Amino acid sequence: MAGLRAGLIGLGMMGRHHARNLRAIDGVDLVAVADPAGDPHGVAGALPVLGSVEELIAQGVDYVVVATPTAYHEQIGLALAEAGVHALIEKPLAKDTGAARRLAEAFAAKGLVGATGHIERYNPALQNLRKRLENGDLGDLYQVQTRRQGPFPSRIADVGVVKDLASHDVDLTAWVTQREYELVGARTVSKAGREYEDMVSATCQLSGGLMSNHLVNWLSPTKERLTVVTGEKGMFVADTLTADLTFYANGLVATTWDDIAQFRGVSEGDVTRFAIAKPEPLRTEHENFRDAVLGKDADIVTMEQGARVVEVCEAMIESAATNRFIEVGAA
Repeated sequence: MAGLRAGLIGLGMMGRHHARNLRAIDGVDLVAVADPAGDPHGVAGALPVLGSVEELIAQGVDYVVVATPTAYHEQIGLALAEAGVHALIEKPLAKDTGAARRLAEAFAAKGLVGATGHIERYNPALQNLRKRLENGDLGDLYQVQTRRQGPFPSRIADVGVVKDLASHDVDLTAWVTQREYELVGARTVSKAGREYEDMVSATCQLSGGLMSNHLVNWLSPTKERLTVVTGEKGMFVADTLTADLTFYANGLVATTWDDIAQFRGVSEGDVTRFAIAKPEPLRTEHENFRDAVLGKDADIVTMEQGARVVEVCEAMIESAATNRFIEVGAA
């Protein structure tokens, strides 16, 4: 049985990894690639490098992965929707909320599978964390903290750190907790002389009163990717660089000295580092999208969810500019 005919547009840093995975997963054949700027990483192999999305569509593809700069996502995505081609579009879904919503509506109107490439959702540590939170392992949730810091990636030129990096944390926080953002406050700075911000500190409220804090920047000399969820029974720490998940339990040893017991709150308990399988997140993302195109059960980041992430990111930027908290609409 022939595999799904897949195309790829955008052959830059992310495009090369998408090409590798499209060639590796079962049931998919990478049949066409396109990039008007050429193929700097030599990922096309024997395939000709096409110059436009129209040429890609003409190859008779079933779906296309879009890994171009964000500014081109809407134009390319709308062309694919009009042609009846499913699409996985890299994050952020579009340059602004309006464009993201137009994409989501176009794919929904055609009955197509449209997804956003928020790869962190497929990190093994976060996938395991979501299951444990859903199972009630932490009890009532109190707070989510994320830290996503590191040097500036020269490949990013058309968005700031909020839409490029904080978008990961917005999606993963809503997904692992199964809550929606309601209120957003943030501060941003631009220290590197670029048009866009390169550091953000955000404090947010999600449904059910859950608070979240996000520290994100391109100004740190080392990479850090941490998600910390604190709740009634302790704290989970997910390191998405290493895909490790650790649980710090609240202690169960009673404090018999009454005068101290009333001030202590929780106490230190057992620490458990979970042994979990660690498949490549991008591979898992591609497998889920393939299954969605085939009509199977799959966990994809829908374009509606991708648009919601852009909305929250724009609320962070607006909050920093206006010095006030911004409400975000119901999903």
